[in-house]
Amino acid sequence: MKQIDMRSMADKLINRETIVYVIAGGMTTAVNMATYYVLCYWAMMNHLIANIIAWVIAVTFAYFINAGWVFRDKRTAVKEELYKMMKFFLARLFSLGVEEGGLFLFVSLLMWNNMAVKAGLAVIVIIINYVFSKFYIFNSTKKTTE
Repeated sequence: MKQIDMRSMADKLINRETIVYVIAGGMTTAVNMATYYVLCYWAMMNHLIANIIAWVIAVTFAYFINAGWVFRDKRTAVKEELYKMMKFFLARLFSLGVEEGGLFLFVSLLMWNNMAVKAGLAVIVIIINYVFSKFYIFNSTKKTTE
């Protein structure tokens, strides 16, 4: 009986959407980390400012990849699309706050390596963002079939 419950739970957690979300999240994280690295180490920008700029670029990338590939969201009228985009960016503001707070605490105050801290925070941010995308942003629109 317990094995059936575990199988059912695994089937709910491991499906096309979550697998594609992890891939898309990895791609978005790569965009974020690469942008952050360039701004911190090539442009010599403050890590907190670099993080905000990297966030804007990564979230813009993430919106289109999540809407089109992960959640297979149908394109709607411009007004509705802008509303979904606004919800997406507003939801991501929470994860930006988590990331900025973590960077401030661990890098600015505790002097830990900024790239290591950012990589660790990325895991937390991906989970937070999935929950927001799944249940808040793309939940009310119909998905296309495969």
